[in-house]
Amino acid sequence: MPAIRLIFLWHMHQPYYKDLVSGEYRLPWVRLHALKDYYGMVRLLDEFPEVHQTFNLVPALISQIQDYAQGRAHDPFLEVAAKPAADLSPEERQFALHYLFQANPQNMIGRYPRYQELWEKFQGLSGNALQAAPLMKDSDLADLQVLSQIAWFDEFWLAGPDVRELIKKGRDFDRADQQFVIEKQRELLAQVLPAYAGAAAQGTIEISTSPYYHPILPLICDSAMGAVAHQGLPLPQRRYRHPEDAREQIVRAVSLHQEVFGRKPRGMWPSEGGVSDETLMIAHSAGLRWMATDEGVLGRSLEKSFPRDGHGALLGDAPGMLYRIYRWQQQEASMHMIFRDHSLSDLIGFVYCGVPPADAAADFLRRTKESCAPLLATGADAVVPVILDGENAWEYYPQSGREFLRRLYDGICDDPMFQSLTVSEAIEREPQPASLGSTFPGSWINANFDVWIGAPEDNLSWDHLAVARDFYSQNADAATPGQKALAFEELLIAEGSDWNWWYGPEHHSANDRDFDELYRKHLSNVYQALGAEPPEALAHSIISVQARPKFASQTAYISPRVGSPTASYFDWLGAACHVAERRYAAMHGGTFLLDTGYAGIDADFLYCRLDFMTAASDWARAGAMLLVNIERRRKDALEEDAMTCKLEVRIKGAAIESWLLDDGRTTSSKVEGLFAGLRKDTSFECRIPLPALGAHQGTVLRVRFSLWRDRLPLDALPREGTIELNVVPESELSALAYAKP
Repeated sequence: MPAIRLIFLWHMHQPYYKDLVSGEYRLPWVRLHALKDYYGMVRLLDEFPEVHQTFNLVPALISQIQDYAQGRAHDPFLEVAAKPAADLSPEERQFALHYLFQANPQNMIGRYPRYQELWEKFQGLSGNALQAAPLMKDSDLADLQVLSQIAWFDEFWLAGPDVRELIKKGRDFDRADQQFVIEKQRELLAQVLPAYAGAAAQGTIEISTSPYYHPILPLICDSAMGAVAHQGLPLPQRRYRHPEDAREQIVRAVSLHQEVFGRKPRGMWPSEGGVSDETLMIAHSAGLRWMATDEGVLGRSLEKSFPRDGHGALLGDAPGMLYRIYRWQQQEASMHMIFRDHSLSDLIGFVYCGVPPADAAADFLRRTKESCAPLLATGADAVVPVILDGENAWEYYPQSGREFLRRLYDGICDDPMFQSLTVSEAIEREPQPASLGSTFPGSWINANFDVWIGAPEDNLSWDHLAVARDFYSQNADAATPGQKALAFEELLIAEGSDWNWWYGPEHHSANDRDFDELYRKHLSNVYQALGAEPPEALAHSIISVQARPKFASQTAYISPRVGSPTASYFDWLGAACHVAERRYAAMHGGTFLLDTGYAGIDADFLYCRLDFMTAASDWARAGAMLLVNIERRRKDALEEDAMTCKLEVRIKGAAIESWLLDDGRTTSSKVEGLFAGLRKDTSFECRIPLPALGAHQGTVLRVRFSLWRDRLPLDALPREGTIELNVVPESELSALAYAKP
């Protein structure tokens, strides 16, 4: 009987937070995720010996875990959590309030009643660390110090009797409790890498690698690849072309992997799934034998699309193209390749956290069977790569997603149709891989590199990197070996993808400034290591640059969890997006209020999101109206035949007072399925049924947001034009996304 060979590849990665000059860790996420996710993900497989999986451990992450496990890490976040609350300076109290609440409000903070109580107290004091710090008691800070650490402990470690006893205590923690939590962390962190080494030695997992500091390899080889993947994309002023650095990042990764795990890795998840023919040649020369990337790259390489039905199942000959092992070959170089099913992978990463675990697991297995059915019917096996982040998703699941994973693995073990294999095991069982002569340069996001290059902030960061790289080339030979080595290390760190993930319009977090400052610090260290002054330009924030408007069309159906506390910016990947033009004055009042607008559809709804520059409570104290203007027309109709719908939303302070939908014929405040709400008073989101807009297949929707007060316009987005959407099947959006430019 033909089988479904499931390949789970969990990508474990954090940026390099350590400043090599000061030795200080700028952010604590390596330590916290190592406590919460890395150990438990592999330990869970002890319960399911038939479920073999691949874990991709980024070398920069490994080296940072080693730092913590061996007690070498200088982590100011841990130091603030360890200091007696009464001894905290005013600045340290502010620091604690700013960072120790950075956890999922529902599944991490809300899991512990006292932590939730402190969060609500902090929010009641405006949520501003500077204002709240003097008003929080020492006992509040002491409880926060302990619970903010416990909240990140892995489920296996929470079950330990000593930790259970501390959780049972609940509040009023003393100095001994605080010291226990701090000392326990190092003990637990020391177990992480041995757990992976042990599982790999038993043959239940395969450990793959990534380029050492997680650079986008095709862009390091040649930044001009950004415009190959997306014709017309604005590029940095300075072309970055250093394939020798790409090779160094891979060679170092292989070396560290062998040092830590006793064997060389056979495969690699290239950073962000970024591949090109040149990078495959380099990887082959470094001894790697397989690489993985996204289905979008395969689609553009074959000049094909992978259409799906309304349930996400692949249609036509798509399963036969996607669900197989490929062998890329050019000249003497070759590489086995797998391509992730982005639909199944994203369901785990972004959707199932809001679904009961048993239902989510059953849904995943059912969808997988439905997608594989046409290929299985021919008698062929289906190789289904499910590749996703192995850490961040679990914050959005109760108990770190363990019940979901157990249900999923149980279902795999109980169904003889499924086999869960490592990548290398799947390759060994494929005697005739499909031939691939060339790969289109792209990443896992829309099969291009737009997230990391093209926006003004992205391009400026590349220009700074190019200047530093040229300075190194011109001056390194005159430095001492130690200075030269330190400067080059800082350059390799600065080549990492994570800095540009947060530049540009696509992604934002509470730590944007931290990432910006750390990136510029790494570049400054290049000059300082070589005995020179850093350029004055590196003293200025890259994210302060006034960005020109950024447009992006919808590339996939979206179904964001509007109104849900577990929603994240990942929910809106694939939506059409417009970032505000900020060079001109606002229409009224001289301030900018609207930052970014998103709009997208699925088969049933129009979804809109509007991010504010300034909190709603600041500009809507006396009341304001937000207008979502939606123009609809048939694709082949004349402009004068267009009809206009309006969603009028009354806002006062940080709340919505009322809303009305005018569909061009009637006005109603009761529309089944319609949702409108504010999220933490920093953004607005809504969901409107397509039938309520009179929209159907072939309809074009044009969306525009505006803010009004006293019948005067405050701001609008876009200022000119609209965000245009085509109401079409998702397969047409996918075909558009992966079409050859």
